[in-house]
Amino acid sequence: MTKLRTVLQGLGGQLLMAHLLVIVVGLGTLFLAAGLLGPNFFQRHMAAMAELHSGAGPGMGPGWLQGMPAQMAVQLAGAFREALVEAFVLAGTAALAAAVAVSLLVSQQVASPIRRLAAASRRIAAGHYRERVAASGPHELRQLGASFNEMAGALEGAERRRLELIGDVAHELRTPIATIEGYLEGLFDGVVPSSERTWAKLRDEAGRLHRLADDLQQLSRAEAHQLSLALRPIPPATIVQAAVDRLGLDFEAKGIELRVDVAPDLPVVHADPDRVIQVLTNLLSNALRYTPPPGRVEVAVVRVGDRVRFHVRDTGIGIADVDLPHVFERFFRVDKSRSRATGGAGVGLTIARALVEAMGGRIWAESAGSGKGAQFSFELPHAR
Repeated sequence: MTKLRTVLQGLGGQLLMAHLLVIVVGLGTLFLAAGLLGPNFFQRHMAAMAELHSGAGPGMGPGWLQGMPAQMAVQLAGAFREALVEAFVLAGTAALAAAVAVSLLVSQQVASPIRRLAAASRRIAAGHYRERVAASGPHELRQLGASFNEMAGALEGAERRRLELIGDVAHELRTPIATIEGYLEGLFDGVVPSSERTWAKLRDEAGRLHRLADDLQQLSRAEAHQLSLALRPIPPATIVQAAVDRLGLDFEAKGIELRVDVAPDLPVVHADPDRVIQVLTNLLSNALRYTPPPGRVEVAVVRVGDRVRFHVRDTGIGIADVDLPHVFERFFRVDKSRSRATGGAGVGLTIARALVEAMGGRIWAESAGSGKGAQFSFELPHAR
């Protein structure tokens, strides 16, 4: 009894009961309507038949039964009603059986995919993020299954990125902590002299830890879409000039040529000035870091439709095809041999992508291959 109650309370049972209710109401309405209207239709058709066969005048009408014995008229009407009832009972029973069979089939087709979705969701809640369901059933259920699989894929990706982030952070922290620990042990043991150089080295490593903490905090806020933006119109030339002023001396010190090509009559863009300058500065820093001297880096700004596009091209080490899809992933470095001290933390491009997308733009990278330079581009909408 408990199992039957559970089945009836489920979606399949509810659909079956709904179908049966519709069937019963339909049969009852049909039986009532036929019982009320059938005798009148019967008399009318019998009158028409009698008129056809006896040649009686049109005035005969349904009163033709008055011409036969009363007992015969009553028996004839009763026989019609009994035949009508018997036919409806047999037809209704057959129709009800067929409807129940079809309802069971339809209910199972609707309920089975939902039961599979419920079971898969429980397994995902238990941490099995690789769970997927087969999209089957009606169109809406197939859409629900496809959406469920997309959600499961997103959860699996988020969990994978979380584990990767933990491993990456541990790896990034290990080097400066090991350096600080080694110097401190050397100082305690008297192996390392207590000189300005030693204390400067400790200060540098502590500074790297501080910058890593700042980068991780900003990355966390960027990926959670919690960055505060003060959007306003700003000329593209102002953005380029600010970024070039910040890094101009660095380019001169390394012997890298820096070119600027800003198209005339560009519309102002709708952006946060500090954030968009941060993005362009980050792209220029990457180009400077990965371009050996003598090399060249070019900043170009052009108008493309209703957007303004910024390009940063360099003649540096380039990006292999296999690495190109991953350059905006956190802690990814094109040159695996570079340490944090020489290659950055690997989160600058991830933050830049989050900032550009938050301002309504997009960012991407292009390269002809290793040793052939690279181009990073982003575009922002015009200020309306």
